[in-house]
Amino acid sequence: MPNLFSPYTLKGVTLRNRIGMSPMTMYRSKDGKMDDFHMMYLGARAAGGFGLIYPEQIAISPEGRTTPHCAGLYEDAQMEGHARVTGMIKNMGSVAAIQLGHTGRNGSEVKPWVANMLGRQLSPEHPEGWQVVGPSNVPYGFDKRPYPVHELSKDEIKALYRKYAETARRAYETGYEWLEMHFAHGYLGASFYSPLANKRTDEYGGSLENRARFLLEAIDAVREVWPEHLPLTARLGADDFNPDGAKFEESIEVVRWMKDHGLDMIDLSMGGNTDNMEAAWFGEPASWVDRGAVMKQAVGLPVTVSWNLGVPQNADRAIREEKIDLVLLGRPALANPHWPVWAARELGHADPFSLVPEDWSWWLSNFRGHDASIGWPEVAPQKQAELIASDD
Repeated sequence: MPNLFSPYTLKGVTLRNRIGMSPMTMYRSKDGKMDDFHMMYLGARAAGGFGLIYPEQIAISPEGRTTPHCAGLYEDAQMEGHARVTGMIKNMGSVAAIQLGHTGRNGSEVKPWVANMLGRQLSPEHPEGWQVVGPSNVPYGFDKRPYPVHELSKDEIKALYRKYAETARRAYETGYEWLEMHFAHGYLGASFYSPLANKRTDEYGGSLENRARFLLEAIDAVREVWPEHLPLTARLGADDFNPDGAKFEESIEVVRWMKDHGLDMIDLSMGGNTDNMEAAWFGEPASWVDRGAVMKQAVGLPVTVSWNLGVPQNADRAIREEKIDLVLLGRPALANPHWPVWAARELGHADPFSLVPEDWSWWLSNFRGHDASIGWPEVAPQKQAELIASDD
């Protein structure tokens, strides 16, 4: 039976455990480049025991960023920073993953913690702003993003596919071994998929097949350049939690199509195309796990999810029951770069420090006069007794 700490192989890549760090936008890039901050931040999580490490969503074009301070890989000049990051991640024993995306109508924004002072979105005329794009001229909430959305022409859509492919090529050349396409959270792919944002009447709008066309053709473009032995995955906004939006039942069929187009794993999340969500249960602990199990059974494709899996027992149970194949952690990874070690101790792992690089492991495992003084609180005696009983 698999558990949170068992290795996982997909295509030609083997992860040392089932714990991945989810992409988290940090607003620390200049001209789309990654620098020493990203080396520190991502390298620490790799050294902390995570098996798979994503930086933030990486834009395929300048206009695909969320803010002027977000990372991209749309120019060769950005490759050096990415190569340094992937080299550090690999050196610490993890696998470097990249999430490619385009924020679409949700771009040209300010950093979120200054939004209340400046308004959320920069105008196209602002020195740091740009014209946002989407499947249709439908802004995401006039109060938060008041500026018109440019409806993409068919030629512009085809040009975006080329940008996906060019960025995927750079990703491979800079050392990434796992690629995910971001089709969730109200960004461009999610907007094409959702009837809330997509009002087109051509072959890219209307029916489910037409609304999924952008996703499938983007996958095709990347599949042509991304090596077959390396995993190609996608994060799908599988539910808008709105009666007029994308629905999970439809998403099962769309994931089947994605599988036929060469997808190796699906990462389930919310559509994020509206603030008007009903019965949005994704705030509950391990909220996407049961949906992940349904998708896995229905499509026969490996599944990963995130959202509120930071309690080790919940994460481990999801893997042990084989409902999902990988656990992705965002905020828990920010809160604790050694989350895998902490989780191992909480779950009664025989050798928690084996999860970190061997030099760190040696020091942490030896020459301790007082165990609690190492900086890791001992598991409470009652909890220890419960762990022993559960092993029996």
